[in-house]
Amino acid sequence: MGGRSLGRRFGWLWAAYAASAFGTRFAFDAFSLIAIVALGAGTTEVSLLAAAGLVVGAVVALPLGPWVEFRRKRPVMIAMDLVRCVALLTVPAAYALGLLGFGQLLAVSVVVAAADITFLAASGAFLKTLLPAEDLLVANARFESTTWTATVLGPPLGGFAVGLFGPVITIAADAVSYLLSAIGIRAVGGAEPPPPAKPEGPRLTGRELREGWRFILTHPLLRPLFVNTIVVNGLIMATAPLMAVLMLGQLGFAPWEYAVAFAVPCLGGLIGARLSRPAVARYGRDRVLFVAGWLRVCWPVGLVFIQPGVPGLILVIVVEFCLITCIGVFNPVLATSRLEQVPLDRAARTLSAWSIAGKLTTASLTALWGLLAAFTGPRAAVGIAGALMLATPLLLPRNRRTPVPGSAHVDQESGHRSRNPDAGGGEEFLRTGTRLQGGDGPRLDRDTGRSGAAGGPAEPHDP
Repeated sequence: MGGRSLGRRFGWLWAAYAASAFGTRFAFDAFSLIAIVALGAGTTEVSLLAAAGLVVGAVVALPLGPWVEFRRKRPVMIAMDLVRCVALLTVPAAYALGLLGFGQLLAVSVVVAAADITFLAASGAFLKTLLPAEDLLVANARFESTTWTATVLGPPLGGFAVGLFGPVITIAADAVSYLLSAIGIRAVGGAEPPPPAKPEGPRLTGRELREGWRFILTHPLLRPLFVNTIVVNGLIMATAPLMAVLMLGQLGFAPWEYAVAFAVPCLGGLIGARLSRPAVARYGRDRVLFVAGWLRVCWPVGLVFIQPGVPGLILVIVVEFCLITCIGVFNPVLATSRLEQVPLDRAARTLSAWSIAGKLTTASLTALWGLLAAFTGPRAAVGIAGALMLATPLLLPRNRRTPVPGSAHVDQESGHRSRNPDAGGGEEFLRTGTRLQGGDGPRLDRDTGRSGAAGGPAEPHDP
């Protein structure tokens, strides 16, 4: 991970991220649990809660990416943390008063999802101004390690807390974690470069709303990475509820066995994140991105061979461990590569567009695979998703010798520039051909597989 400090300001940002990451995983799947235990919701309502929060939240967040572009990013991040904190606190408050209903859970999940996307749009641009380019991969790897550490520890502790204190305790803890995150971001301090000048006119235009997607889809590096990432993540998440039905229903695994099968392999994410920077230093960023992108999709098809008992449990642990280790290597490198390619004056819109597309794709594929499983059975549907994933590396950038426009990573305030990024040889498709003004950053908030979304404990997250 570099073994060195990235400065006091990054230390506070990392602490804020750690607080919110642990809060999210502590409250993993809490909305579904509350809907089932406290409100008596059925399968249809729980599925609606999981999907609708993502979809409606993404639609609500659509104009917020351009809005964030023309504002200072740190105040936006703090505001979104506070919005999520207040929204989540309404759940235990309503529960204590006997007023909690399904509609409120749905409304809170929408608010949280929209705030997530807005936070992401601001955080990427902010990180770009906080660190020089040669430190970005180290920072991304540290965030990735924190994510997987929280994923290992959070759900078991949250489950224990629910057993002791009831279903809303984890929601309250998640709200507090957002408050701690806001305090940490406030403590980052320091000057922030002024945002780009807002175009004349009273409201956002359709062109400004589409700018993020236009930039991604016309960029020779970002386009294939974007399509590959949202498809792979969507297919992985689409099989998560099917694996729950298969393991807990048809194959008779105990709930604790299911939790172990998806929690223990998250250690692979920690290992992968720690390997990402040394691998890039030795083999070059483009090679690591390409190879890890291939390796991460080789494993899920093996889940089709799961059987009852200990052999089946070991199979799931091994497959998930290999998958998550490869994801742990891939995600920081992807986040850093994307960060270097996006101009600072488009970072918020581009990150917002990427996140919105990812959430809509995940929701659509989850619904589609639910219908597919109704006809083929969950085992066959999991196998089909795994087989399709084997073809997704064809979407990765293939012409590694063609330079693309990049970023010199200039901090507008301090003027620091990248000296020599942590990449080894073979960097042709990441090197800069044109000087641009900055880029986007990694994901500094939590995945919306959080309190209100369904999914397996080992779900991937958008970098």
